[in-house]
Amino acid sequence: MTDSYLQKYIAEHKKVLDSISLEQVSGLITIFQQALEKDKQIFVFGNGGSAANASHFVTDLGKSASDKIGKRFRCSSLNDNVSWITAIGNDYAYDDIFIRQLQNYARPGDICMALSVSGRSSNVVKALNWAKQNDLFSIALVGAAGKDISERVDFCVVIDSYHYGRVEDAQMGICHMICYAFIEKN
Repeated sequence: MTDSYLQKYIAEHKKVLDSISLEQVSGLITIFQQALEKDKQIFVFGNGGSAANASHFVTDLGKSASDKIGKRFRCSSLNDNVSWITAIGNDYAYDDIFIRQLQNYARPGDICMALSVSGRSSNVVKALNWAKQNDLFSIALVGAAGKDISERVDFCVVIDSYHYGRVEDAQMGICHMICYAFIEKN
């Protein structure tokens, strides 16, 4: 029984990975190349596993990709300052944990990238709405349940799955493709 479950899991995982639009990933790489050339700040965020992916992505982009190309990506994960997140959540509302950080740091033309399975988390939606109103370029990587968020952002990649783990794995796959386009390009 275990082998058949694992085989099915892997087959479903491959199906999800095969659904990722390489054209869209190529478009994301171009967006990040332009952000690098124009010295724009990149803000990435999400909840739960997507928060971990945001932190991982920013580490790879800010360290490994930047080291390889010799020019620095200016990037931050809005999930990584626990004191600030808890202060905002306590003093205002959990829905404000991303928007209040953007209000401090973001400038027109910067990039705001949300990772979300559902695309419906209030704190993510609120930050993306603020980004749109303040002329940031907004990106979302979401699962099939989050496809409605595409109306709120400038660039949306919908991962064809409702399974949280598979969507989060695919998010990280996309983030790795972006980073390794810079790491392995030279």
